[in-house]
Amino acid sequence: MENIQHKYVDVRGLKLHVAEIGTGSAVVFLHGFPEIWYSWRHQMVAVAGAGFRAIAPDYRGYGLSQQPPEPEKTTFRDLVDDLLALLDLFGIPKVFVVGKDLGGRPAYHFALLYPQRVSGVITLGVPFVLAGPQPFPLQSFPKGFYMFRWQEPGRAEKDFGRFDVKTVVKNIYILFSGSELPAAREDQEIMDLVHPSTPLPPWFSEDDLANYANLYENSGFRTPLQVPYRAWQEDYGVSDLQVKVPALLIMGEKDYVYKFPGMAEYITTGKVKDYVPDLEITYVPEGTHFVQEQFPDQVNQLIIAFLKKHI
Repeated sequence: MENIQHKYVDVRGLKLHVAEIGTGSAVVFLHGFPEIWYSWRHQMVAVAGAGFRAIAPDYRGYGLSQQPPEPEKTTFRDLVDDLLALLDLFGIPKVFVVGKDLGGRPAYHFALLYPQRVSGVITLGVPFVLAGPQPFPLQSFPKGFYMFRWQEPGRAEKDFGRFDVKTVVKNIYILFSGSELPAAREDQEIMDLVHPSTPLPPWFSEDDLANYANLYENSGFRTPLQVPYRAWQEDYGVSDLQVKVPALLIMGEKDYVYKFPGMAEYITTGKVKDYVPDLEITYVPEGTHFVQEQFPDQVNQLIIAFLKKHI
């Protein structure tokens, strides 16, 4: 990992932090929450070793990237436009896009808008889903579901504000590593779902936690709470919602996202292929939501095989 290079680039009026390693066809990695470029450390080194150029930005307002002037106005389209500007700045005509969790949304959004710039899309933990009004029945989710809570302006800020940044990141990692939907009772907040004595997942070290904490101490949570949670209703802004490029979905079978009402059926019946016809779906039996950190060797092999197939 020590060979990963770091730089700051001017993108649409902001200085964005970008991690990079390798040469060859470009692969851009888009992180989730509470993740950051560091979430892709295993994959970046592996794809670089396989002959590709790995690029992992911190989104605007995340980690080491500059905050936008008004974080509460950040949109998913901003992430897409930032990616386009970054590729143009680097002189990259075509790219593989890999997205984890919330990163799957701009990955597919970019492919819908600029299919000629995309060699393929890989998403982990989240398939292509329709944007705009929720694609899954809201009434079927628990009332205290974490996404509902964090969509409320000020609620997560107050909840998180009771703890230091390191504890917030630790709690979210623990919650999202489970196989049940994180949901609080009426008399609880989301942070209350994790007992202070709960250990980190065995594949996530104290050093890893410290790295995440340092990055989020720099950025805070204003932009991360806006995108994805408070911008979730934003639509794609295109009429043709069929993805025209090859795609791969990697799902951990113990990922809590499977418990979203209707999600398992959407994936396993192939309904998702109505929107992504050229889609491969691969399951990691013991995988959780952080499958790329939990089983890096297995995920690296899947990613590299897809890249080489579609280069």
